[in-house]
Amino acid sequence: MAGKGEEEVYVASIDQGTTSTRFIIYDRHARPVVSHQLEFKQHYPEAGWVEHDPMEIMESVKICMAETLGKAAANGLNVDAGLKAIGITNQRETTVMWSKSTGRPLYNAIVWMDVRTSSICRRLESELSGGRTHFVETCGLPISTYFSALKLLWLMENVDAVKAAVQAGDALFGTIDTWLIWNLTGGIGGKDRDGKELLGQHVTDCSNASRTMLMNLKALDWDKTILEALGIPAGILPKIISNSEKIGVVASGFPLAGVSISGCLGDQHAAMLGQLCQKGEAKSTYGTGAFILLNTGEEVTQSSHGLLSTVAYKLGPDVPTNYALEGSIAIAGAAVQWLRDSLGIISSAAEIEGLAGSVQDSGGIYFVPAFNGLFAPWWRDDARGICIGITRFTNKGHIARAVLESMCFQVNDVLSSMHKDAGEAGEVKSAEGEFLLRVDGGATVNNLLMQIQADLLGSPVVRPADIETTALGAAYAAGLAAGVWTKEEIFAGLHKDNTTVFRPKLDDAHRKKRGDSWYKAVSRSFDLADLSL
Repeated sequence: MAGKGEEEVYVASIDQGTTSTRFIIYDRHARPVVSHQLEFKQHYPEAGWVEHDPMEIMESVKICMAETLGKAAANGLNVDAGLKAIGITNQRETTVMWSKSTGRPLYNAIVWMDVRTSSICRRLESELSGGRTHFVETCGLPISTYFSALKLLWLMENVDAVKAAVQAGDALFGTIDTWLIWNLTGGIGGKDRDGKELLGQHVTDCSNASRTMLMNLKALDWDKTILEALGIPAGILPKIISNSEKIGVVASGFPLAGVSISGCLGDQHAAMLGQLCQKGEAKSTYGTGAFILLNTGEEVTQSSHGLLSTVAYKLGPDVPTNYALEGSIAIAGAAVQWLRDSLGIISSAAEIEGLAGSVQDSGGIYFVPAFNGLFAPWWRDDARGICIGITRFTNKGHIARAVLESMCFQVNDVLSSMHKDAGEAGEVKSAEGEFLLRVDGGATVNNLLMQIQADLLGSPVVRPADIETTALGAAYAAGLAAGVWTKEEIFAGLHKDNTTVFRPKLDDAHRKKRGDSWYKAVSRSFDLADLSL
């Protein structure tokens, strides 16, 4: 609460993730004061297919906002009067198509990890002169099932309602941020608090747009050449804006009607901002997947080692854009959920630390979680999950530890590629000459996971006091646009509480041997997609 005579000032974040939605309210010092989180249903209509119900996602946002406000009131916080802005951060690449006239989705949202577009990828690779990397120089991304453009093509080719709406000029495309903003700012027939009509804003921010495979990275606009090559009409696409500017106000019918939505970033870009990563600094977020980004400053850096060139953040319409190299890992925390929900080895995600800690090591077990293929730096959609090295000695503790190690090995693979692409000059090191990896995300509460990461990486791992830096980054962007904070205040460490540092304890020879064994395991996971039952 504010001090005596001090106005209560708050900034909020909508954090719409792959498995849950959260609403968090921060005070003027960027400290979280109240929040609510809600999981929602995952739909798996076929092997390799993953969908969400866009209406359920929208409802989860509404519920989280209302529940958080209820908790705030119970705690004596005057949020209604003091809330200056709302920021949005979201699961990226997940694709929604809806009707401009009805506001209803034309199909379920196709989730970022869905691989149904494999055949479209193969077709484009054979048709386009540059193959898989045909568009890389323009948009920074290879042709992959991961990106929104391929999901959009699948919808246009396979869903009659989408085909008809596109032909009639009634279709709107968006990633989750666009769907949320369009609805929150009025959608169809929306009104403000005074009853005046509001039109839903059809926009996306440059970080989310950079993950569609349709945006020119340098121009920060939809690339006409790519649109023509893929046959995607520009009229269905949202307007691209910066990460920190006033977008619109919340319409009546939602909690906090009239409050400005002033910031929007894809989840990994928001985490970069939440971690205050400037040029040469890297962060790794451990969630459903794991995502490692290195801020490369105001220049686009092209990777020759399997990484993606992407936007880091653009903190206002008229300020320079920061770019990043990114390595995306499809399955990290999702493997722990698999142990819990599909195998029943643990009954809650938190149990894995104790189970994995019950053994000294993984007992020669290597687990490669290529459930839907492998992303960076391998880009093998023909890979499938394997667990090798099993003997009669193997118990569930070894398997649990191998699952944790798989997250860390995958992060190492990406960081190794980053070191090669960025070079020594492209990374900021500590006063001791060490490369520091900033970490965040729900899985980082696991101390054993963080120690394994430091051991296998051979560098210190730094965990902030507030590990939910994704939501914090969205709050920073919104608060910046609303004048709550300046850029200088944010990067001076507005929210620099105590950090925990995990230092490597493994010797170099053992670290190299473990890494070599991991590479052998990864190679065994290739070319398994067509295994028949």
